[in-house]
Amino acid sequence: MDKNSKIYVAGHRGLAGSAILRALEKDGYTNIVTKTHSELDLTIAEDVKEFFKQEKPEFVFVAAAKVGGIGDNNNHPAEFITKNLKIQINIIENAYKNGVKKLLFLGSSCIYPKMAEQPIKEEYFMTGKLEPTSQAYAVAKIAGIMMCQSYTKEYGMQTLNVMPANLYGPNDNFDLEKSHVLPALIRKFYEAKEKNLPEVVTWGTGSPKREFLHADDLASACIFLMKNNSDSEIINIGTGEEISIFDLVNMVKNAVGYTGKVVWDSSKPDGTPRKVMDVSKLHSLGWKHQVNLKEGIENTCKWYGENKNNLR
Repeated sequence: MDKNSKIYVAGHRGLAGSAILRALEKDGYTNIVTKTHSELDLTIAEDVKEFFKQEKPEFVFVAAAKVGGIGDNNNHPAEFITKNLKIQINIIENAYKNGVKKLLFLGSSCIYPKMAEQPIKEEYFMTGKLEPTSQAYAVAKIAGIMMCQSYTKEYGMQTLNVMPANLYGPNDNFDLEKSHVLPALIRKFYEAKEKNLPEVVTWGTGSPKREFLHADDLASACIFLMKNNSDSEIINIGTGEEISIFDLVNMVKNAVGYTGKVVWDSSKPDGTPRKVMDVSKLHSLGWKHQVNLKEGIENTCKWYGENKNNLR
């Protein structure tokens, strides 16, 4: 991938895609193609077919997806599986038909079994039952991985399949009904601080442990792999470090400067009890994360405070 290579970033306005776009521009890549949802609906096969036929990108980052937190996944499984399958099929098929040199597919750590041994190695893929609350989304992502690997096996198309840990950072979705845990917490504590609320209610017990990866680190890893790797086997992208939801809540609370009480609603689901990625494979290739979690949360809180009035 050269500086003048034609690169298509699908989903460039989302959390992952916007970070990839920023990183590419910062690194001096000048021939980047992007399309907003209003310009190109990736679920419409004919439109995607025409786009690839006209643009002929050489490299593709598939960061476009319908994503959401536990509640959104649990309440709208049909939307999650249908939209994601359509997006993936349309992009991967047309990338192959139009001679794309290499395609990077962004999966999710939820593809792994709910009770997988920790830390999660790539080899645990397809070895057990999924977390029920995110099963529809996970199955769609699994299909995307299998599609990439199948196109590599049958047609020789170069594909990369990367599985990021829980992402956070600028341009995240802060909608309380649809967001993941970290952006939801940031918004809750900001609003509680602004309204002088005496307490903030958080889901679950606080006992689950999670790993969080800044979107800028994800982008760095994706570009590194696009330039240095040609293996379609799964590669985990993460920090290899974990934190309890209890400690995460207090970290966000302190970053926002909220001084009230935290109340735990144990009637709400915790989700998977523990999820941390084994990133030894990625480390062996020469990449390691740079953003410290505390610093990353503080920066994301600052970004949210500056941009919250313009967000959905």
